[in-house]
Amino acid sequence: MNWTPADPARCDTLPRLLRHNGTANADAVAMREKEFGIWRTLTWGDVLARTRAMALGLEGLGVAAGQVVGIIGDNRPDWVMGEVAAHAVGAMSLGIYRDALEDEVAYLISYADIAVVLAEDEEQVDKLLGLEDRIPSVRHIVFADPRGMRKYDDPRLLPLSDLLAEGERRAAADPARFEALVDAGRGDAVAILCTTSGTTSHPKLAMLSAGALVRHCRSYISADPKGPEDEYVSVLPLPWIMEQIYAVGKWLVCGMRVNFVEEPETTMADFREIGATFVLFAPRVWEAMAADVRARMMDASPLKQWLFELGMRLGSRAIDGGRRSWVADQLLFRALRDRLGFSRLKSAATGGAALGPETFRFFQALGVPLRQLYGQTELLGAYTIHQPHSVDFDTVGVAFDRDIEIRIDQPDAQGVGEIVTRHPNIFAGYYRNEAATAADLREGWMYTGDAGYFDAKGHLVVIDRIRDMATTARGDRFSPQYIENKLKFSPYVAEAVILGDGRDDLSAIVCIRFPTVAKWAEKRRIAFTTYSDLAAKDEVSRLLEGEVAGVNARLPEAQRIARFLLLYKELDADDGELTRTRKVRRGVINEKYGDIIEAMYAGAREVPVDTTITFQDGTKQRIRTTLRVIDLDRGAPVGARRAA
Repeated sequence: MNWTPADPARCDTLPRLLRHNGTANADAVAMREKEFGIWRTLTWGDVLARTRAMALGLEGLGVAAGQVVGIIGDNRPDWVMGEVAAHAVGAMSLGIYRDALEDEVAYLISYADIAVVLAEDEEQVDKLLGLEDRIPSVRHIVFADPRGMRKYDDPRLLPLSDLLAEGERRAAADPARFEALVDAGRGDAVAILCTTSGTTSHPKLAMLSAGALVRHCRSYISADPKGPEDEYVSVLPLPWIMEQIYAVGKWLVCGMRVNFVEEPETTMADFREIGATFVLFAPRVWEAMAADVRARMMDASPLKQWLFELGMRLGSRAIDGGRRSWVADQLLFRALRDRLGFSRLKSAATGGAALGPETFRFFQALGVPLRQLYGQTELLGAYTIHQPHSVDFDTVGVAFDRDIEIRIDQPDAQGVGEIVTRHPNIFAGYYRNEAATAADLREGWMYTGDAGYFDAKGHLVVIDRIRDMATTARGDRFSPQYIENKLKFSPYVAEAVILGDGRDDLSAIVCIRFPTVAKWAEKRRIAFTTYSDLAAKDEVSRLLEGEVAGVNARLPEAQRIARFLLLYKELDADDGELTRTRKVRRGVINEKYGDIIEAMYAGAREVPVDTTITFQDGTKQRIRTTLRVIDLDRGAPVGARRAA
């Protein structure tokens, strides 16, 4: 493929990179989007023309340097082009998660004084209009999808088609205007406000300059090469830093093609059609895929189950230094990788949170070239990765290059301390929050808040958040996240929260993986109605008891789970129990389920629950159930043991 790369010295902003690609590589494919079952292709020339019109249209709305443009909706080409268009007029972009609730949206818009919001469709417009006087800064809401919009008459609403028409009119009147705007951009100017995970409070907004993003993407590509022949499917939320790196930064830097699925429900089918050469999934996606594969094998014939187990043993043997089985790969894993859409994969990665070693090993055994990433929003996402031939399930690899410095601050006797990092492309601080900047960024070093150490090979090992590291009343240290990841390798476990800080022993709150457990129950003719009803079944309790006991058998005695219960609902980001990247908010869990936790530790056999849960659409459901506490010391409910 003929591809003319950009000059790094001249293309230090995203609009400049787009201008180069849109002229030097105008006919090359830049993006695809699936609509109504058909893949629609956009060349780099198409993207440049549409972005130019969007930028000049935004300028016509009064958007100027120093202002913030909000973007909310699904991953779409217009999302990315709207972001680059905002940068072209000197504004900063702030991506808002599409499933953010009204309070979250109101906080971010008000905090950043956003005047113009690019919204995808009726769902997002409803959310914004519902905020009324809580977002007084908003003057314009530009919507891309006109379906269902005729019923609104709010003067702030503007169809994207009208914005584009105005931009084209302005371009015709002043053909040099867009070029002047792009030339005026500065690589050291803040271009992106990226939300942090916000595990304890409202998210902070990390200020990322365009030049830093571009340079870091080049550093990343040196460690994990990508080019215009590569296919990437954008499925992770665009407000997340890693999707910004891939679907925006690396897309512009190396020219890899970015593909957008039709709907979240069609993701895997669309992914398979494209035949991606690289994939980045969050740990929860890898966990769900592993659980789905294992659940499907439950329905397979005895012969296929035997072949699968044999193949997994042979695959694991290859990981441990043996020779990869050609027979197992041809008979089983090749077809399985094709079914998952992994036939053309050259590399695969996981990041955003820790992935359990069991899940990691599972995909490596299948022949998926999975590697772990590690990083933070403030450090432009990932900055460590496994080298292709040096993958270690318990580590996150090594730094991309020599410009990235990592040290362990205040290590204990075992070498464990806080991970502290600096590199030339670090963030510029937190937007309008000097106190938080001073606390986390000291003398150019970012204090990550993560506990870790370097192993004998020089690989970085991340244990957990420092504030989440816990100690039992007996003085035994443990990482809740480490044990939770082991539990989530079970196809029946969707989420788990480990308790025990300051207690005599460890307990767990477990959420069942509803589709898999439902299938298991149906095969055994166990009648149920809802998630809560299924989780309360004695048979399900016994099933999960076996899974938890299996995890205990692989843990040191001091870290074994003494008791657990199955929660009546799934943990949900909408309820504040998880972040948008699916990290557990432990403070919220301890407060919200405090009565249940205390009852578990008080020796209760059963915990009655009478509560109401509110769904995203505003509907409510009353939950009345009884949670059984399973004591794993004796394999019986705590109360039953005491009664005996």
